[in-house]
Amino acid sequence: MRTVVVTNPPRAAIEKVDKLAEYGVATVHEALGRTGFLGPKLRPVHLGSRIGGTAVTVVCWPGDNLMIHAAVEQCQPGDLLVVTSTSPNSDGMFGELFATALQVRGVRGLVTETGVRDVADLHAMGFPVWTSAVSAQGTVKATAGAVNVPITVSGQLIRPGDAVLADDDGVMVVPRNDVDRALDAAQARLDKEEATRQAFRSGELGLDRYGLRAKLEELGVEYVTAEEYGL
Repeated sequence: MRTVVVTNPPRAAIEKVDKLAEYGVATVHEALGRTGFLGPKLRPVHLGSRIGGTAVTVVCWPGDNLMIHAAVEQCQPGDLLVVTSTSPNSDGMFGELFATALQVRGVRGLVTETGVRDVADLHAMGFPVWTSAVSAQGTVKATAGAVNVPITVSGQLIRPGDAVLADDDGVMVVPRNDVDRALDAAQARLDKEEATRQAFRSGELGLDRYGLRAKLEELGVEYVTAEEYGL
């Protein structure tokens, strides 16, 4: 790994990221063909946040948060910090002091494969965090990593400046150059879901709405009475 801090990555247009975040992670994920989801291990520390931001990426060594300090300087309003480590690590590498420094710079939240602590303080100050672990274990500041380089989280490539969306359903990434397509696809899916919602409210069944009766027949599913089944 090249130990660098990249200072000027291109970023997705923040007004488009904001609009994309309104659709929610599940809708955008489905609209893009079920791509970009960072997996079920990244969970919100507190429920109720729905945000989007442009990625500032960080690679740390396990138990060492030096590069998060370096990343703070590179953050600007609308960013979302995304942290990974060179091997699995659950130490509490991020807490209230980091969140304070990031809030001043207009950063919208944190997504990290490492651990966090000070969760009550994070909640009180309204700084949303998605993490794989909560741990009081402290860290050192001793080893060089990288800031604003491409990283992989749960098998998904995240480049600096990509759109990252996060809510109670999890976290996903939309490549910076794919945001416009994502907006169109998400709106189309939202329209389709609203039509289906209205159909269900009027009593239509999913079996009919989605043409699933033929699928059941194709799979050999039989309809029998309770007496025929022997109940």
